[in-house]
Amino acid sequence: MHSPVPILETATLETCTAADDVAVAIDVLRAFSTAAYALAAGAERIWLVSGVEEALALRAQTPGALAMGEVGGIKAAGFDLGNSPHALSGSDLRGRTLIHRSSAGTQGVVRAAKAQALFGASFVCAAATARAVLALEPRRVTLVVTGRRADNSGDEDLACAEYLAGLLRGETPDPAPFLQRVYQSQNAALFSDPANPDFPPEDLDLCAQLDRFDFALPVRRVDGRLEMTRGD
Repeated sequence: MHSPVPILETATLETCTAADDVAVAIDVLRAFSTAAYALAAGAERIWLVSGVEEALALRAQTPGALAMGEVGGIKAAGFDLGNSPHALSGSDLRGRTLIHRSSAGTQGVVRAAKAQALFGASFVCAAATARAVLALEPRRVTLVVTGRRADNSGDEDLACAEYLAGLLRGETPDPAPFLQRVYQSQNAALFSDPANPDFPPEDLDLCAQLDRFDFALPVRRVDGRLEMTRGD
């Protein structure tokens, strides 16, 4: 007997604070694509934070930890890694703790403080995310479109939310039009200058690799921290 389809809602960074069952924070370009590549490269855990100073303070308290992320898309001052999956190519992150701060994705997780279960998500782990969410048999799932702004930016995150919604309803949506929206989004234009190391053009293709990874990105509250790990 199939479990009932959960009630599906969408939210933004401003409205995700109301999510009280399962919240899935979506950031395609690039936080939760980068996080998936980092965990695939052997990182043991990723602590998600909202501020740069918080990340640097946690790194100072944690031997071997690395600070990863950006402010306005640019690698934050003092951080070890930016927010680029391409920049992680060849990195040996085995056993490392990463402390991740981004302008959209990590903010969505931090702000969904009432949620009973949390996930990060992007296209690279979409099917695994849907399976992990449905396994919880939730009554309600809030898809947090973290990049959505009043200027209509963040359509790549909305596309991923709509694709995930189809999977959660038990449908088999054609991924092609959803992935095309990644390349057509406002944020995609940032990756058109190969001379800009913070926005390598390779990131677009890496972030649009549907189901590159067969694991979800669950986030648990551990000792007061928001800890993302590689899901089953």
